[in-house]
Amino acid sequence: MVGPAPKTRGFAPTVEQMQQDVVTKLARQNWLGDPAQRPVFDPQITAEVYSRDILGTQFSSRRIMMLEFSQYLENYLWPNFCPQKSSLAQVMSIVVMVNEKFRERVPAWECFKTASERFKGLFNVVMESSLSDDGDISLQEQTHLLLFLNHCFNSLEVDVIRQEVQKVVSLQMWECLLPSRLEQELKTTPRLKKIWTALQKRDAKADDGTRASQRFARHFLHDLIQKFLKILDTIPVTGSADMSKVRYCERFMELMVDIQALLHTRRFFNTLLDNAHLVTHCIRSGLRQRDEGHLFDQLLDMLKFYAGFEINDLTGEAFTDHDMTNLHYNKISSLQKAAFKHFGELRRFSLSNVASVDTRDSLLKHFGSLDTEKLYEIAAYLHLVPPVGDEQQQSFSKDFLLELLISRHERRPSQLEALNEMPLYPTEEILWDENIVPTEYFSGEGCLALPKLNLQFLTLHDYLLRNFNLFRLETTYEIRQDIEDQVRRLKPWKSEDGGCYFGGWARMAQPIMGFSVVEVAKPNIGEKQPSSVRADVMVTLSVRREVKKEWEALRKHDVAFLVTVRPTRQIGTPFLLKEPFVPQAGLLYVRGCEIEGMLDTEGKVIEEGIGPPPELPGATRTWRVWLDGNQYQKDMEKVSQGGEDVYETFNILIRRKPKENNFKAVLETIRDLMNTECVVPAWLHDIILGYGDPASAHYSKMPKQVATMDWNDTFLNMEHLRSSFPHHETSSAVDESMLKPPFRLTFKEVKESKKRKAGDKTEEASARKEIFVEPHVIPNRGPYLYNQPKKNAIAFTPTQIEAIRSGMQPGLTMVVGPPGTGKTDVAVQIISNIYHNFPDQRTLIVTHSNQALNQLFEKIIALDIDERHLLRLGHGEEALETEKDFSRYGRVNYVLAKRLELLAEVARLQESLGVSGDVSYTCETAGHFFLYQVLSRWEEYLSKLKAPPGEQDAPNVALVQQMFPFSKFFENAPQPVFKGESFEEDMDIAEGCFRHLKKVFTQLEEFRAFELLRSGLDRSKYLLVKEAKIIAMTCTHAALKRRDLVQLGFKYDNILMEESAQILEIETFIPLLLQNPEDGYSHLKRWIMIGDHHQLPPVIKNMAFQKYSNMEQSLFTRFVRVGVPTVDLDAQGRARPSICNLYNWRYKKLGNLPHVTTWPEYRVANPGFCHDIQLINVDDFDGIGESAPNPYFYQVPTLLCQMQF
Repeated sequence: MVGPAPKTRGFAPTVEQMQQDVVTKLARQNWLGDPAQRPVFDPQITAEVYSRDILGTQFSSRRIMMLEFSQYLENYLWPNFCPQKSSLAQVMSIVVMVNEKFRERVPAWECFKTASERFKGLFNVVMESSLSDDGDISLQEQTHLLLFLNHCFNSLEVDVIRQEVQKVVSLQMWECLLPSRLEQELKTTPRLKKIWTALQKRDAKADDGTRASQRFARHFLHDLIQKFLKILDTIPVTGSADMSKVRYCERFMELMVDIQALLHTRRFFNTLLDNAHLVTHCIRSGLRQRDEGHLFDQLLDMLKFYAGFEINDLTGEAFTDHDMTNLHYNKISSLQKAAFKHFGELRRFSLSNVASVDTRDSLLKHFGSLDTEKLYEIAAYLHLVPPVGDEQQQSFSKDFLLELLISRHERRPSQLEALNEMPLYPTEEILWDENIVPTEYFSGEGCLALPKLNLQFLTLHDYLLRNFNLFRLETTYEIRQDIEDQVRRLKPWKSEDGGCYFGGWARMAQPIMGFSVVEVAKPNIGEKQPSSVRADVMVTLSVRREVKKEWEALRKHDVAFLVTVRPTRQIGTPFLLKEPFVPQAGLLYVRGCEIEGMLDTEGKVIEEGIGPPPELPGATRTWRVWLDGNQYQKDMEKVSQGGEDVYETFNILIRRKPKENNFKAVLETIRDLMNTECVVPAWLHDIILGYGDPASAHYSKMPKQVATMDWNDTFLNMEHLRSSFPHHETSSAVDESMLKPPFRLTFKEVKESKKRKAGDKTEEASARKEIFVEPHVIPNRGPYLYNQPKKNAIAFTPTQIEAIRSGMQPGLTMVVGPPGTGKTDVAVQIISNIYHNFPDQRTLIVTHSNQALNQLFEKIIALDIDERHLLRLGHGEEALETEKDFSRYGRVNYVLAKRLELLAEVARLQESLGVSGDVSYTCETAGHFFLYQVLSRWEEYLSKLKAPPGEQDAPNVALVQQMFPFSKFFENAPQPVFKGESFEEDMDIAEGCFRHLKKVFTQLEEFRAFELLRSGLDRSKYLLVKEAKIIAMTCTHAALKRRDLVQLGFKYDNILMEESAQILEIETFIPLLLQNPEDGYSHLKRWIMIGDHHQLPPVIKNMAFQKYSNMEQSLFTRFVRVGVPTVDLDAQGRARPSICNLYNWRYKKLGNLPHVTTWPEYRVANPGFCHDIQLINVDDFDGIGESAPNPYFYQVPTLLCQMQF
């Protein structure tokens, strides 16, 4: 296996080079500067620029980049474009500049949005040029036109583009079908037949010009396919091939795949594609059999996949495996009936059962003996080709007809079965395939055989599958980097005896001393692969002590890689980074494995426990590992065919950093989701797929809005409440002086109608928004200081209040928070309000990083939330800046300690009441004590204070304290407990004291389970499933532990995600499915996403996956692009206004809070700095320039020259 040569990184011009470039000078003269002083548009300039800088440089990215920097498209090409007058050079220049903007991932359609008529003209010119055969447009130029069309089909969220694309992919494109095929399709779907008839009548009324324009649009894709087939037929199987034709064919296949991958564009096109037999033509093409056709072949596989995707093209309904089986059986049965009735030569085929004739070999056996005329007759009967006797009949060969019939009727493997049989570990075949896993510096100029994450997906299965493949390949790229780095460090050379000699050393890799497969378990029922394969790997750790400890610290489920190298280079030959890695190292095989554990001296796996592992003598260590059963099955099949046994050749064991090595668990989670019935809330389903009304999940459109809600401590006073709702009127049933927080708000819409003066008819109706305000007093919780509720002290802005309101209501809430706008404070207040309004509901908090989760959690702790209801899962809780431990076992210890503390309080209460017996021994005995001793005394106390019937006077104030049965217990509270000023006030204090006591026994009742559960693990599970109301974890932890959480019966009602714009799409989706559905429906009520898509996106190391596959697009960003309503926080309080001006242009409306202009720290200069903003130029040092400590390290150079006093 020979790896491809590494690609060079694209060279970006410097500012100085840009200033001196001829394009910049030309731009200053013609399209930069004051628009009023620019010269008249000169078509000759566009012709010269296109000839010299675009066509003359073979579409050089650097020259096109210079034109894009100069705003050539926005200021010169598009403002002066006229469909009737503009030259081909101008049209091609516009096309190339749009393609360049997409390559650089900058907004490309902004200048087109306000000129729909002119864009219609441009789109028509591009379509006409794409079909041109007169030689004026080269194939290279037409390849760029295809790329432009592809960008259009992938930008349906832009109105002007969607209007033009819809004309091309409408139902009327079926005019290109064979008449018999059209009749068959319309007969199958009667509703479409009615629509078709109506459209035909409407077309008959149109004028000739309109009909010609419509016919061109409807026939465009069909004509484009026919042109492609002509070009494809000119590429021979052997001999020289024109690479411009190869590139054209690759771009065309990419366009076809992308059209098929969107429901709106594939709905009618898939039938047209099938009618043109495009896949069959490509399968039999010469290009597919050439070495240059490797990428074409991979794109063809993707097209075949989407052409037969498990979906109803018309309704968008996803097909199950059962549905697909029924469709296949119906198709075969129809063929058998036709064969029995009309083709006597196929009598044996028609009488066979389906399972015996639906394989490729069986079909070839039955149909292969027929001559061309008979095959054509069968195909014509099935409406696949024109009727017998048509002039096109001679153009169909026997091989083509045979392939056409077999490929349509052969049994298709289940997509799900293929996925379940796929090895999760990458092998050498994928690791160094440039078309699948490109190198780091992807220029964006070519196409790749990769799925794309755009705006819409066909089904949830399609959504998960694309994310599964891309996540797997991104991980593969990282693994490839690690393997290349470690193998180079080991320096494998060919020894004198022909073996392998390692001349170097690597911290993360060790030579294997011995490897043996120790167990191959029998397959599960219905499967081929072994249920498990275990092996022993032995290495000698002759390394430093700390490195040895790292190897011995390999934990259960850690992933390692087994590598085989057979170097061909002699000892001392240097490894060159610029040359292909694989032939230098002599790398042959790569297989993944999962650690089960290290073996002790008796050959038994050392179980992980609380204590330290045992000390083993010597330097030799052996690990028991699990191999991938799917991969092992494939390897053994090759061995049975005479291939080499991979598992007898391994000579290197490579481990990876734990934080980067969780990919297998995430892939298994995604695969589990595809194997289960993925149930997302009905109000979210279409939005996740990118269809329907993007605002349908907004709280204003949800059917179960909560009219009245307690806003707790959100508002500081009544004036703050009024200012928070400037478009609402407030009303209340109490006096203004009584309006003090907390408030309970009821939102109303009062419809008002205006009437005409002349008549009594309603002219229009408007809604007056009104808020009914109810102040309420929080019940007294007890006499101790810690009983007093914690209160919010932040004066939220009106926009923040709207975000809080949206988050409290059911539905989808999206909050865009620029830097310093209080995203975390808003999130915490939403959580607090949900906690108090819906005490039985559970909220899941998910963030991208442990740091963000800890910041959020620290603010939650400071609010009025009982800490026994808080739980923090995953690593990172140790970084919480609090003395309390909110991890699972930390919470268990807290509950056990709290139990003892509360039982001690019960003992003190028992003593104060003079009750005998050991009532504080367990939670159960304490419960009996409360029922028979405490509650009875309280009820007796209330009955004594109650005025006798007929007496109007209230009892004496002094009696409240004198008769209070728990005075001795509360002697340790701040004194005096009772103030003696009024009966109502003292009675409220007495009730508060009883609430304090009742809370003690309520908590003990909740803790009873911890007395019955003996192990820490069982107690932690109970805490997670039953006790905790607010559970926090990172998105990575959710992906890793999804299977465990579902098995535990984990339930939650609400999800709040912080840093949503930094989380991978799939890692945002997985937390929605951490629980099993109830009666086929999701339990989820609210989804709050908080983030900023203008800041850092998810980190994707491979540029190809980042740019080509759009993998760096988060789900948050996609929702924004689709048009899901957002609440944009609009006031920042972190930066000086002068610094904020650097980035506030990026947001809709970002202002400053008053304190950034008034507080002294914002008005005085920073010591040691001359200006608010200082940029540091990093000069070249030894020709290197600016560098980073490691790849993808985001850093801001900081000058530390502050004066010290």
